[in-house]
Amino acid sequence: MTITAEVLDDLWDFADPEGSEKRLRRAAESREDDVEREELLTQVARALGLQRRFADAEALLDSRTADAAEVRARRDLERGRIRNTAGDASSAEELFLAAAKTSAAAGLVFLQVDALHMLAIVDPGHAERWTGAALALLDGVDDPRTLRWRVSLHNNLGWTLLDRGEPGLALHSFQDSRDAALRWGTPQQVQWAEDAIAEARAALNSHRNDAR
Repeated sequence: MTITAEVLDDLWDFADPEGSEKRLRRAAESREDDVEREELLTQVARALGLQRRFADAEALLDSRTADAAEVRARRDLERGRIRNTAGDASSAEELFLAAAKTSAAAGLVFLQVDALHMLAIVDPGHAERWTGAALALLDGVDDPRTLRWRVSLHNNLGWTLLDRGEPGLALHSFQDSRDAALRWGTPQQVQWAEDAIAEARAALNSHRNDAR
């Protein structure tokens, strides 16, 4: 049985990876279902990675042996995030590709979109391609929590475009992110989108002034 995003939302506080680790460990210990327990332990590994305890995180993922598709996909996803945080983007990209393939074959749309969104981050030269693939997947989805991915997808693409020196395109992406946040996201995501829009507008105005 797959752990839902809503369950993980309640357990995660990305600003507090140590507290999240403790909650996730307790949740894993309480599960009788092997797949649920293994999924939760991949999230413990993610929390360890955010604490930069990379060896501990990798060792925990190495000990996950369940062959269920959701465990294999999450294992590759979290190992990829750990490697990316540690500065090994090339290895991370291979793992995200594997996670995308596994989740696609099993019809795990939420995890497939997660993998594609990570590919857009580690492979910014093809960010539009990966983001477009993820957005296309979401066109066939009606679950509001899964559709919240639109917020992050547009936001991440916006920052990639802004870093690339394309503030006009970035502004459109941030506006799309805000629209998605208003419909499916959280108040915090709406505020982040508004802040990004303001930054893109400032960059666009500066770009226009420099062009005069």
